[in-house]
Amino acid sequence: MIRFIAACLIALSTPALAQDAPEQRRPSHCIAVANAAPGIQYLHKASWTDPIPEFSVRIQYVAHASFLIQTRGGINAVTDFTGFIGNTKLIPDVVTMNHAHDTHWTPSPDPAIKHVLQGWGETHGAGIDHYLDLGEMLIRNVSTDIRSQFGGREDEGNSIFVFEVEGLCIGHLGHLHHEPTAQQYAALGRVDVLMVPVDGGMTLPLPTVKRVVERLRSSIVIPMHWFSDYGLGVFLEGMSESYAIEYVGGPSLEVSLRDLPSRPTIKVLRPAWVRDSE
Repeated sequence: MIRFIAACLIALSTPALAQDAPEQRRPSHCIAVANAAPGIQYLHKASWTDPIPEFSVRIQYVAHASFLIQTRGGINAVTDFTGFIGNTKLIPDVVTMNHAHDTHWTPSPDPAIKHVLQGWGETHGAGIDHYLDLGEMLIRNVSTDIRSQFGGREDEGNSIFVFEVEGLCIGHLGHLHHEPTAQQYAALGRVDVLMVPVDGGMTLPLPTVKRVVERLRSSIVIPMHWFSDYGLGVFLEGMSESYAIEYVGGPSLEVSLRDLPSRPTIKVLRPAWVRDSE
């Protein structure tokens, strides 16, 4: 028994390697500590070129469902990458994509991007499994189904991507078309920061969106995939009883682990293309 416990401890302390060595992966702290969510502190209004405070991550809402996620050490990841994030010299290190619509992916990403993570498999309905450990950032996905263009269904054609950085678990629901199953919720684990589509029709009906958000119990929720202030307002009104609502007044915020807010909070960001400093 003592030898067994010692072997387990050694296995848990083994350094993580690349994505193609799953037997030596760094354990996901978002799953392992799903019931021990830490707090969050928010700072905002920074250029993508500005230094990021210690133990923090910067999130900028770029457009539609695209976010730029930046680490203090210089990793830049873009969600639902369409090939354009603004008039900038920035080339992301990692991009994720979903192919429900062409506003969520590009068939020709810049070859200078080191890691292009598709949310679908090489064959229809095959799904895909990503577990990319960059040291400062761990990126993994949970496959979900999507409706096909002509009313059918593509099994595992979408992905929810999770970015683990600075102790935070940041989840991007992508072009989600159904409520996650119990197994998918379990695979997601703890989600401190959640990007959620709130269009109310092209992805999920708003009552289902509310159920997903409340089930994940994220400390901060960032609405995305909305087409008008009116549509955004309908979502916010429906969540106002259980969530505090704060308007950031810009496209970005910096997040670090601190004390939890007294009430889960929806942070409303205004999308803006990435621009280099003047």
